[in-house]
Amino acid sequence: MTTEAWDAMFSRMRDAVVKAGGDLPSVSAIAKEKRDPYRVLISTLLSLRTKDQVTLEASRRLFAMADNPYDMAHLSVKEIEKAIFPSGFYQRKAQEILDISHILLDSYGGEVPSDQKALLSLPGVGIKTANLTLNLGFGIEALCVDCHVHQISNRMGWVRTKTPEETEKALQTIMPKKHWIPMNELLVSFGQLVCTSVSPKCSICPESSHCPKIGVTKTR
Repeated sequence: MTTEAWDAMFSRMRDAVVKAGGDLPSVSAIAKEKRDPYRVLISTLLSLRTKDQVTLEASRRLFAMADNPYDMAHLSVKEIEKAIFPSGFYQRKAQEILDISHILLDSYGGEVPSDQKALLSLPGVGIKTANLTLNLGFGIEALCVDCHVHQISNRMGWVRTKTPEETEKALQTIMPKKHWIPMNELLVSFGQLVCTSVSPKCSICPESSHCPKIGVTKTR
């Protein structure tokens, strides 16, 4: 597709999300409140295997207690656990948050590194968390591929891949960089409200007429 075609498609998808009553994903909402790489990193960690509303509430409770590595390092694991419950795997995440905070203080002067390799070395940080931190925390062009992006990209025939990691590499070759940062929050909302995992709402999708619907067996 041309850059203009990507522009037009994302504009139509954005309009569909708004019509469906969509809002910003939890991590994007946190980033909008205060663009701070540490808050983005921690809230993204909390978002893994956790619903958006739970992530948003857990992040705000935790950041009310500590929103920087120094203050976080002075909390106990139990205090963090209590703040982030019922985030998925909250006990493991609490320990990872504490460990990350200590590492940032000991090795990075209390700052979150703006380097993918360094981010990936932190406890619990995978490629999605690293790229979203670069993306929303630093404004660095990085493709963040989660389950929504992976599924929609394959369903609509943009790529033919088996894993999010493969999807990330494939999208880098075809998608204009201008869309790398906003793509994740758009496709997360689009995946939650329109192009759902099971029985997508093709009747309200602006791309339905020319979408190949790969892997789709039932629609609404």
